[in-house]
Amino acid sequence: MKIFTEEEMARITNNFDTVIGRGGQGKVYKGVLEDDREVAVKKCIVLDDERLKEEFMNEMIILSQINYLKNVVQLLGCCLEVDVPMLVYEFIPNGTLNSFLHESQLPISLETRLRICTESATALAHLHSQTVRPILHGDVKSANILLDRNYMAKVSDFGTSKFLSMDVTQFATYVQGTLGYLDPEFLQNSRLTDKSDVYSFGVVILELITRKKAVYYDGNNERICLAQQFVSAMRQNNTISIFDMDIATEDNLELLAEVSKLAEECLRPSGEERPTMTRVVQKLTGFMTRLEAIGDPNAAQEHSAEPIQIFMASPTPSHDADTAALLNTYP
Repeated sequence: MKIFTEEEMARITNNFDTVIGRGGQGKVYKGVLEDDREVAVKKCIVLDDERLKEEFMNEMIILSQINYLKNVVQLLGCCLEVDVPMLVYEFIPNGTLNSFLHESQLPISLETRLRICTESATALAHLHSQTVRPILHGDVKSANILLDRNYMAKVSDFGTSKFLSMDVTQFATYVQGTLGYLDPEFLQNSRLTDKSDVYSFGVVILELITRKKAVYYDGNNERICLAQQFVSAMRQNNTISIFDMDIATEDNLELLAEVSKLAEECLRPSGEERPTMTRVVQKLTGFMTRLEAIGDPNAAQEHSAEPIQIFMASPTPSHDADTAALLNTYP
């Protein structure tokens, strides 16, 4: 990683004049290096919040261990001359998976959805089982999966990630994660495991096959939790009712049923009953092979859109309220 001076950061970002994303930790600015590479600069906006400072430092430490993974956003450098480090990332032009699925009207083939799913799962599986010390992401969601120029998945936002010890149980001192993705087992006992990431990833799988948000409002303005809706549909043997009809073709229904079964396994209440991320990757890879064999009728509709200029998704007001209520419930 390159160490930047505060003066260099101001020059790179043209005095921080272009905001491309906002999050709970701070803002993300567009920048250009001297070699004309575009970058994204994350800057903390709350200097007196010790937890945010810790998350910034934590993200820098975690990413320094996994900066070689192609499906993880690359940390290019940092600035240490300020109270909270400013982090410099590769610029990801097509924004978040959340925006791609829920804010754009672009057609997305089943092949593209499964590829993004497989790439994201591969990154998480590597964190869990192929690093010197296993790493828990801690906030897996579609807003933390970025899409590059070729719509390849890049897992991002490691501020709440943790190195997992094999002989010490990990307990959280505060609720972390996002409403709609939170592992119910974690809410019961505050224990973080790799299976907490697996549960959250199960919700991402649902988003990809339904094109619905993890928490959304129906026509009657009733709040719906996608995971709960899905489990109910599974019990009634009626998952087809919540599939995105753009991909629920006759040729794809059998494969979608198996993808749904994988999502159901990830969302089981007990972490011990959920698959590992490595197993999730194996199954997704098998689905991709089968899809290539039968051909995806929607693949011809693939997009060639202008990049979506979003780096971090901003939470909606309703999301803020829900999260506040959850934090009050689980101090």
